[in-house]
Amino acid sequence: MKLKLGEMMLRRCLTNSKASSSFTRLVRMRFDIYRKVPKDLTQPTYTGAFISILCCVFILFLFLSELTGFIATEIVNELYVDDPDKDSGGKIEVSLNISLPNLHCDLVGLDIQDEMGRHEVGHIDNSMKIPLNQGDGCRFEGEFTINKVPGNFHVSTHSATAQPQSPDMTHTIHKLAFGEKLQVQNVKGAFNALGGADRLSSNPLASHDYILKIVPTVYEDLSGKQRFSYQYTVANKEYVAYSHTGRIIPAIWFRYDLSPITVKYTEKRQPFYRFITTICAIVGGTFTVAGIIDSCIFTASEAWKKIQIGKMS
Repeated sequence: MKLKLGEMMLRRCLTNSKASSSFTRLVRMRFDIYRKVPKDLTQPTYTGAFISILCCVFILFLFLSELTGFIATEIVNELYVDDPDKDSGGKIEVSLNISLPNLHCDLVGLDIQDEMGRHEVGHIDNSMKIPLNQGDGCRFEGEFTINKVPGNFHVSTHSATAQPQSPDMTHTIHKLAFGEKLQVQNVKGAFNALGGADRLSSNPLASHDYILKIVPTVYEDLSGKQRFSYQYTVANKEYVAYSHTGRIIPAIWFRYDLSPITVKYTEKRQPFYRFITTICAIVGGTFTVAGIIDSCIFTASEAWKKIQIGKMS
């Protein structure tokens, strides 16, 4: 009785094994779209080897090019109407660095005024005067804030206790920048448009008007952190101005107005799925084109061989 039961279990296992093997064979035959050709049925050629090497080199070149583009970031810019830095309290930070080689530091002062009623003569907070030319000249460096309304700030002798007879306003502007400092390689803009302006050869008694159009600028990096700065365009004129007493009192004026247009630079990187899609397209397309070329060359060479042995008329 036990022997018959064992035989029945053995037959059942063999039947299940055959069914499983048949199912596996059926799945392999029906669903394998990448069927393999035995090596005995293929024919290697020198042309095929040469095309294969070129194909691999070409794929490697395109892969490295796409990898470089994927690792690198790109800067996308856009324009919109808005005040980007709403947390600034309506203020703009200004950094000014200017040299007057023929005007004593006791005479140099900074005045600020705007349409909100601000009128400050001889601003001295966060400013420094450095004597030049053995005390005959002065370098003024200052950091201050202005309101986001049209106005001006100017370097002059207005705050001096005693006005000089012939003030010399020849100057060199080293830096005039607004907002945060941006040092981004791929962003080129007029953040310090007046940097390097040289007026040493101008009329010593002339006033200088620099008319600035300030453009708010936002830079957003990959982490989403934003930095707020300002670019500006500039036009200038030079003239001799007389006071109501007939005296010449020159000054260096920076008259500014804000543009309602904001420029935004966004740092972006190519999505990973797009990189994978491109790599698949490169590999598949290159192998397909190379296969077509190899097939055409092989067919042409076989036909030429048959013509040579006279098998084709």
